[in-house]
Amino acid sequence: MKFGIKPATALAAATATLLALSACSGAPSGTASGGSAAGASGDGIVVYNAQHENLTGAWVDAFTKETGIKVTLRNGDDLEMSNQLSEEGKNSPADVFLTENSPAMVRIASAGLLAPVDPATLSQVPAQYRPSTGDWTGIAARSTVLAYNKTKLGADQLPKSLMDLADPSWKGRIGASTGGADFQAIVSAMLALKGEDATQKWLEAAKTNFKSYKDDTPVLAAVNAGEVEAGVLYHYYSFVDQAQTGENSKNVDLHYFKNQDPGAFVSVSGGAVLASSKKQAQAQQFLKFITGKAGQQVLQNGDSFEYTVGSDVPANSKLVPLKDLQAPSVDPAKLNSEKVTELMTKVGLL
Repeated sequence: MKFGIKPATALAAATATLLALSACSGAPSGTASGGSAAGASGDGIVVYNAQHENLTGAWVDAFTKETGIKVTLRNGDDLEMSNQLSEEGKNSPADVFLTENSPAMVRIASAGLLAPVDPATLSQVPAQYRPSTGDWTGIAARSTVLAYNKTKLGADQLPKSLMDLADPSWKGRIGASTGGADFQAIVSAMLALKGEDATQKWLEAAKTNFKSYKDDTPVLAAVNAGEVEAGVLYHYYSFVDQAQTGENSKNVDLHYFKNQDPGAFVSVSGGAVLASSKKQAQAQQFLKFITGKAGQQVLQNGDSFEYTVGSDVPANSKLVPLKDLQAPSVDPAKLNSEKVTELMTKVGLL
């Protein structure tokens, strides 16, 4: 999901203005740090970016300042960018691909479009935050939470498991962006942890119990307003809102399921080098930078409130430490977005 665009440099082409805590962007929104001239001339690298544009812009600024390598950003959401890469195949102009969630990266990896990540880069990221395959790596992470209206629900009324939301007693009380990449990543983890039968039954119940919203920002706002009592989303929406006006989260608390529950799933944002890139060294250098200490400090000190995953850099101090989330162990390479789409379509959620 995208937040407001921050120009990466004075050369950046600020082609769109997004509302804070907006949802995934639409068409690719232009370029940054080097602009279209960089991509056209072959000077520097091209990054297909589905991560938060302000975060990636800050990474680009720091990387270019340190290395002198220009970067052209082409921004979109997970689905859009993965579709584009699939269509372009080996003819893609992209050198690097950055995602918000793992399934989009798994799709591109499965198509054989990625180059192995340099071992020195992989060594900067703990094994639980990167796939077993080694053809991409984690660059950031976000935790699944249940955002709930604290004037409507007490702590003793909260479900112990995400799976409990299938109970008929929750009908009409839960919100989610069921068509969004975030929700589908969460379901992908459920599929990996609980299997197809249990996941399909849960989705059938979600079709009945959940109120669906276009994006996660309206989910948070609906919970805050008491339109629904709780919502399934990632942690950072509330933190970003609190750091700004707090208008969509003043009545909201976050419930962390913990206990290796599917609702404690930590989604890994991915970074990869395209096998077709003619600038392998520079592309690998960029990936090493953003997972290195300097790059992870950009994330730590930024305004996206995602978790750091590399080079032993701690997350923003306002966040619950990753080690305390008691997240389930899920190999990001095993997240099956195609099966999730099939199941969600079958039950009528897509």
